[in-house]
Amino acid sequence: MKLSIIIPALNEEGGIGAVIDQIPLQKFASMNIETEVLVVDNASIDRTSEIARAHGARVVYQPLRGYGNAYKAGFLAATGDIIATGDADMTYPFDALPKIIADMIKHGDDFINTDRLSKLDPKAMLLSHVFGNWVLSTITRVLFGWPFKDSQSGMWIFKRSILERMDVRSNGMPFSQELKIEAYLKGFKCVEVPIEYRMRVGEVKLNPIGDGIANITHLFRKRFTYWKRSTPAMPVRSMQS
Repeated sequence: MKLSIIIPALNEEGGIGAVIDQIPLQKFASMNIETEVLVVDNASIDRTSEIARAHGARVVYQPLRGYGNAYKAGFLAATGDIIATGDADMTYPFDALPKIIADMIKHGDDFINTDRLSKLDPKAMLLSHVFGNWVLSTITRVLFGWPFKDSQSGMWIFKRSILERMDVRSNGMPFSQELKIEAYLKGFKCVEVPIEYRMRVGEVKLNPIGDGIANITHLFRKRFTYWKRSTPAMPVRSMQS
């Protein structure tokens, strides 16, 4: 089995090396899981790519700026059976992946979302971002009936084979919520796992107002244009880490 870990990065020279070093490659090897680390350089103007290569990652260059654009390039380049994602700013616990993936394999799950909010350290996320996440997650539950708590989490683990059945079109920040919506509505076996969300290293790039409006607009557009499910949505299995 092979795991592809995809990390989008835009001017993240301050944290990218430490993020890559946090990935427990030896633990994955002991689980008979081959691991590749892909850093998607989304047109950085600093030393992000250079540092990523020095720490053993394969760098994929995506000149088209945008969160979704970065991930689309990463997905195309990935060769693993399982894909795991996370940001390049030290906020996501890549060291927690072995347990998450072991449970995923054990239970036959297709898609795992991570919940940053249940165990949230108040220092790790601005109150405005917590509120915005709650608003977006609530709207998503109302529009699509899904049970996830964290619609904006950037760490997902899923079988690469499900990508061909998901219609994810966003090129920007709404990519994250659209991926989760598609996984749920297409009937894949989904799980949400609470994780430890950590303090950020480097510049905050999220625009609470602009990105929030874009995400809300995307949710309503998605709802009113989504007319057919491939299969009935399945319940989300609860899972505690």
